[in-house]
Amino acid sequence: MSQSKNEKAVIVGIDIGGTKTHVRAVPVEGGPARDLVLSSGEWRVRNWELDAARLLELVTGLVEGAPLAAIAVGAHGCDDAEECEAFQAALSARTDTPLAVVNDAELMPLALGFTGQIGVVAGTGSIAVCRPSADRMLVAGGWGWIIGDEGSAAGLMRQAVRAVSRHFDSGGGRGEPLVEAIFETLKVPSIPRLGSSLSEMRSAAVVGRHAAAIFEAAEAGSQLAVEVIREGGRALAQTAALLEARGANATHAVAGGSVIAGQPLLWRAFAEGLVEASSGRIAPHLFTGKPVEGACYLAGSLIETPATGGARSALAISQPR
Repeated sequence: MSQSKNEKAVIVGIDIGGTKTHVRAVPVEGGPARDLVLSSGEWRVRNWELDAARLLELVTGLVEGAPLAAIAVGAHGCDDAEECEAFQAALSARTDTPLAVVNDAELMPLALGFTGQIGVVAGTGSIAVCRPSADRMLVAGGWGWIIGDEGSAAGLMRQAVRAVSRHFDSGGGRGEPLVEAIFETLKVPSIPRLGSSLSEMRSAAVVGRHAAAIFEAAEAGSQLAVEVIREGGRALAQTAALLEARGANATHAVAGGSVIAGQPLLWRAFAEGLVEASSGRIAPHLFTGKPVEGACYLAGSLIETPATGGARSALAISQPR
């Protein structure tokens, strides 16, 4: 695969999520995009070399012979600069097409034209990422649901079960909407088996599937559920604020992911918490589009331009629009 100035050349943006992968090819000179969406488990094995080879096979099949101008990848699991560089090196060894690899959280600010800003994912798990310069990547969160992933589906479930356990320890009983929702969705056989019913699930994806019960309980009037959601959103906001304290120099944080994009209560808690934690220095934005749009933006930034005579820096700092 090689770069070409052919007018039919395409750029390729790729969003590799924990659940699904979205590959999009866009003609450089304009025209309809081609999309491929598939389960990440269908091709990804978490080995840089094998994943690089398989991903490029998917790209080849999608573009159907069109010359490649640039490729950009946002990858779940590339959680520091070294991992991004390792995956990029594995891809670069197999193609001379200009390319860049970032964390998937970075795609959302890019999709809005915000470079050097904070991206926050709240889906099955959660993480906050910012790249204040081309050679510096800041990450907070992403530790997994057992100890972290605040505001994620699995993290909220952990906090909900903890809230229910404290409810019982304080003398509360059955009948509270969140208590009933947790017992129903987890099939808890008895009060003493509350904790083990959750821990036996092990997988974040399996645990996270039950998070809808928390929001349903909040709608049913559960103050316990409302507080779990509020604490989750504010803890997620604090994760983003930690990046500011470490020198992110960001004025925008773009949050997205299946949970926060679909649950207004969580979004409001995050937005309010971020304004408070940053004293208004960081503006929150909710992203409801496709993260692959950010990958395409990044790929476009790699194309050689007449004005510069060379490729633009994919991760250079610019003023947010």
